Amino acid sequence: MEDSVTEKKSGRSEKDPLVHSLLKILEEDAVLYRKEELIAYECDAYTVQRGVPRAVVFPGNTEEVSAVVRVLHQWGIPFIPRGAGTGLSGGATPRGGEVVISLARMNRLLDVDLPNRQAVVQPGYINLHLTQAVAGDGYYYAPDPSSQQACTIGGNVGENAGGAHCLKYGVTTNHILGLEMVLPDGEVVRIGGLPEEPGYDLLGLVIGSEGTLGIVTEITVRLMKQAEGVRTVRALFDRVEDASEAVSDLIASGIFPAALEMMDRLAIQGVERGTFPVGYPEDLGAVLIIEVDGIEAGLSDQVRRVVEVCQKRNVREVRPATSEAERKSWWANRKTAFGAMGTLSPDYLVQDGVIPRSRLPEVLSRVAEISREKGVRIANVFHAGDGNLHPLILFDAKVPGEQERAIAAGSAILKVCTEVGGSITGEHGVGLEKQEEMRYLFSDGEMDVFTRVRSVFNPKDLCNPGKIFPSPSKCGEVKRYSKEAAVQSK
Repeated sequence: MEDSVTEKKSGRSEKDPLVHSLLKILEEDAVLYRKEELIAYECDAYTVQRGVPRAVVFPGNTEEVSAVVRVLHQWGIPFIPRGAGTGLSGGATPRGGEVVISLARMNRLLDVDLPNRQAVVQPGYINLHLTQAVAGDGYYYAPDPSSQQACTIGGNVGENAGGAHCLKYGVTTNHILGLEMVLPDGEVVRIGGLPEEPGYDLLGLVIGSEGTLGIVTEITVRLMKQAEGVRTVRALFDRVEDASEAVSDLIASGIFPAALEMMDRLAIQGVERGTFPVGYPEDLGAVLIIEVDGIEAGLSDQVRRVVEVCQKRNVREVRPATSEAERKSWWANRKTAFGAMGTLSPDYLVQDGVIPRSRLPEVLSRVAEISREKGVRIANVFHAGDGNLHPLILFDAKVPGEQERAIAAGSAILKVCTEVGGSITGEHGVGLEKQEEMRYLFSDGEMDVFTRVRSVFNPKDLCNPGKIFPSPSKCGEVKRYSKEAAVQSK
């Protein structure tokens, strides 16, 4: 009788009993299950791999998330938390048959506490909206990914996102005070909340775990007071090598910029064809954007020192912005660089390796060699100050073999990053894209430890399964936990 009532309420007969159960928890418009409705959720911004979810649900609060997860846990059905879908490593991409739990409707600013410099948001709250909400009172939220106009703070927590200003102000983990999360069995827990809280750093464990430990449903963030003054300097170079050396010189001189960004010739060509061109010369080799902030009285001296350092490296032109409008135009040009690659190529991959700053000239030279070897063009856009590279590998998926060469180029670049003492990711995460590259950094034994930690939170491996760690064929603990999960789900 209850089933008949539900079918009548929904206006349709559900063939999938799972969908039928989800409709008992959520409203009609909060459950998608038709094939044409699911296409948009086959991948995130990493489009090389795709999978069809079994359904997509849109809970509106923690209680609904918990209720949905309890049903999925009981049925042994895997599920994937999803934010805005701007992720670049396949972290929200289904492998086939999972239920996507979209947090897009959980998009409210719940509380602002300016005396204690903190705010509480739901995971679907847009990054930039938080700064806009508190800017009138002289505050802002520091992490500023290039996608901040669209990406959510919940997604930022999952990937431990950074941004242009992470050189001075750190990444997401440095600005999160507490979390509410739903564990993979539906239990709701709170972690953190107090500064300098004793005990294990569970916040540090969850932030950057890419949705494999649970679903974050509420976030307490740290707010920053706006700097008294800000100055932005732009330096144009004929050679990328000179720009790279200038980066090391700036840090070595004792200057500590809030941001230090770099684009090479191909990237400049893309942004100049994009939405926010600023008139860079066509033959330009590289551009640096250097931003300093702090007490107004000392900024002019910092700008002078920045200019002097750049002048020692054969700079073609270096000068501060002459107005706030010009400064914003430089940043708009830089922050839309990824999207602007569409003016140069129908497809691209973006990598996310990290290297020591001192190895920047060497690594960029090796990236150029990889570009020639693999027969793909590579544009470099990156956070030069903290060594977080974002090589944009251009290709056309319609050309046989070109996508495969692009993927091979990305893997080769990450191997170079680890060989010079760096990492395979700074802020985009591992997801599906870099699973095998985890072997560049960790032994199977080390990854066994990681999977043991994951199993404490996610013993059935239902929450975002098959992400981060490589194929279980060479990782015994992954194989064992997968087997246990299969037995428990029967």
